[in-house]
Parts: sequence; C-alpha cells; structure tokens
Amino acid sequence: MAIRNPVEQRDNESKKVTGVGELRLPIEFLGELEVFLGKQIDEFEAEIRNLARYAVQNSGRRLRPSLLYFTGVDEEGRYSGDLVSAAAVVELVHIATLVHDDILDKAELRRRQPTVFHKEGAPIAVLLGDALFAHALRLASEYETTLVCREVAHATRAVCAGETRQVHLRGDLNLEIGEYLRIIELKTAELFRVSCLLGSLVRDGEDLASAQALASFGKHLGRAYQIYDDAADFVGREESLGKTLGTDLATGKLTLPALLLRDHLGVEAFQELFSEMQAGDAERGREVLSAKMEQTEVFPELVEYFTRELQAARTGLARANVPDLSRQSLEQLLVFLEGEFNGLVV
Repeated sequence: MAIRNPVEQRDNESKKVTGVGELRLPIEFLGELEVFLGKQIDEFEAEIRNLARYAVQNSGRRLRPSLLYFTGVDEEGRYSGDLVSAAAVVELVHIATLVHDDILDKAELRRRQPTVFHKEGAPIAVLLGDALFAHALRLASEYETTLVCREVAHATRAVCAGETRQVHLRGDLNLEIGEYLRIIELKTAELFRVSCLLGSLVRDGEDLASAQALASFGKHLGRAYQIYDDAADFVGREESLGKTLGTDLATGKLTLPALLLRDHLGVEAFQELFSEMQAGDAERGREVLSAKMEQTEVFPELVEYFTRELQAARTGLARANVPDLSRQSLEQLLVFLEGEFNGLVV
C-alpha cells in the first residue's frame, strides 16, 4: 500500500508564531492512522472499549506518529502499511503513559477534556493504561523482525523507569540537574527516539547507521520538547495549551525551571517559597514563581539548555541519510518548536 500525496498541511489548532510559520502535519497519513486505531479499539473487550476510544480520541496532535511518517517515507512521500501500524504502536504506548501520568499528577484536564483519571478514578485509569500497553506490544509482535517489538518494549520499560525515578525524587530540593535530564530522556525522549528509529527501519530495513542518527535526532528533540513543556507549566496558559497547569510543583515534581530558580535563590529560600506555594492557591503560586524566575534571569539559562538540545537534534539529522522531504519537514518541526518555546520565555 502506498499513498502519493505527501504534502504537509497546516494543523488548524496551531497558532502562528512570528517568523517561524506554522506546524504542518501529514494529514492523509494521520487520517489513515485514525482509521487503523479505530479498528484496533474495536478489538478491545466491551468492558473497556469506550474508555479506550475516549483516551485515543483525546490524546493530541499525533506528534510521534508524524515523526514516524517523516522518517519513514520515500522521496515521493510513499509509505507502507507497516508504517501506519508502527505509528499506532508508538501512539498507543504514548496514550497509555498519558493516562498513567494524569494519575500521578492528579490532572483534571487534557486537551480541554476531563482526563480518564478525573472521569473514572485512579483504579480504572491504571487498568486502562495497562490494556493500551498490552495492545501496543501485541501489534509490535506482528512484524517479521523482532527488532520492532524489542525496541518498543525497551522504550516502554524506559518510560516507566523515568516516571518511577521522578516519583522517588518528588520533593527532593537537592535534585541535580543532570538527574533531571536523565529522567526526561527516559520518560519523554525515549518515545521520540523510538519513533524516529522505527520510521527509518520500516523504510530502509535494518540499516542501523541512518536509523541511529535519526534516533539521536529524536532523543534530543524529545528532551527539548520536555523542557518546553516544563516551562509551559509555569508560564503557559491553560486555555491555549488545553491541560491542567501548575501540577509539577504542586505534586513536588522539580523540573528544570524550578531547579534553576533554586540554584539562584539557594535551597533554604527556595524551600520557603515552595512551602508557601503548596499551602496557598496554585495559580497564584505559579505567578509568584514565574515572576521570581524573571527577576533572577532563569529564563536565559533555560533557553541555553533548550537550544543545546535543538542543536544536538540538528547534528543527528545532518548525519542521517533521509529524503529531502523528510529532512525539510523535520527541520521545520525544530523551527516550530523553537518558536513556541521562545513565545513562552523570551
């Protein structure tokens, strides 16, 4: 199966960022993915089918499947059915992690809709996430090569390890920035990495040289994306981002913006500020912390970390053997993310 209309179209939900254009997504490919995911949900037991459909329909822009598309198409934008299936595998794992993450963060909103946790409670959300993980691995096992299943299983385990480490370190005001970077590499960047790796492997077979270069691109893009997301938790707006904000510090999760502020203020002063925020109104706490970050010039440092990851992603992309369509689209994604980030903190 192949489709010859690879022209990327504008994501209608994306806002324009001055000078960097708009986020473009492979609409036809994602449409085929939606149909495929719908058929997969139809296979779920009746007891959880509707909940699984709700989670799948409420999970966002399909960024990871788009990475699979951009790394897996040929020069003319053609792709195989295996690419659609691989995109479904990664997306199901991603959705499962979101369902579980909302439990950990006690989040009420995702994409402007109530989370499964908020609607059904933690026990149901845990079980639904497990079912989504299981179905993803079942799909991965259908490939002739065991490499797909092995990489997906490894990525799933890494995500769980990152989340576990983050839970263990909640409230630890002495958390090292290096430890934070390791956590986001596991819990976020790993799925970006495996998306790019699988796209390349589906297109080129087990040509590991180009695949590993694209995997490096994905890993650093994922780290940059998480830094952006962590910044948005302090300075973003719920109405534009469509999810509950302020949950990180409210649940004791120290991310890069908070760690940089701690290093400026000192642990004792930060502890006092942190305690005040947890005891008071969460939204007011966000405003106070973001103002402190601006006063202490945390944001320029945050830009340095973010820019370093983007540059590393570009280095991986430069080393990869990919069609011009793929290279241009992946570079455009970096530019878009950079514009979104700068819109928050610059």
